Amino acid sequence: MSLYDDAVLVLKGYEDQEELRQAYLDHLAAHPDGLWKACHAGHITASALVIDPSRERVLLTLHRKLRMWLQMGGHCEPQDPSLEAAALREATEESGVTGLTLLPGGPVRLDRHPIPAPCHWHFDVQYAVLAPSDADVTISDESLDVRWFPYGEVADVADESVVRLLEATRARL
Repeated sequence: MSLYDDAVLVLKGYEDQEELRQAYLDHLAAHPDGLWKACHAGHITASALVIDPSRERVLLTLHRKLRMWLQMGGHCEPQDPSLEAAALREATEESGVTGLTLLPGGPVRLDRHPIPAPCHWHFDVQYAVLAPSDADVTISDESLDVRWFPYGEVADVADESVVRLLEATRARL
């Protein structure tokens, strides 16, 4: 199955955020290249909120370009067999943590947000992953810092999209 077909199936199976979910499906129907960074109308991205084993903290990255605390994530790559795999790859690359496991149940949320030209939108498919007890964190080239935050501190450092992802993840846990 292609990554495009996987994305369509994942989105069709996602039962929340109906209007936004349909916007993602419409985007893919109108743009067969809608998974790739080269699609200037916008593209699908995959991200993951990393939860510590005690389920009391999240790992956020201080994004180098945006200078904001965000969940791990980014662009899909041709070698990604699925959106889940893309989110897991991005979370591993950006955190340095190996042995992450996806929370069951598919995406936790969708978040569409504007990005600077030449592209216009990121259609982010957001997952959550659990870190192993021996998680060793490293800072990637895409980050200025990577840090664990207790749930109660996330709203103080991150924007509303990260707070909503944390709330949805906690509800799933």
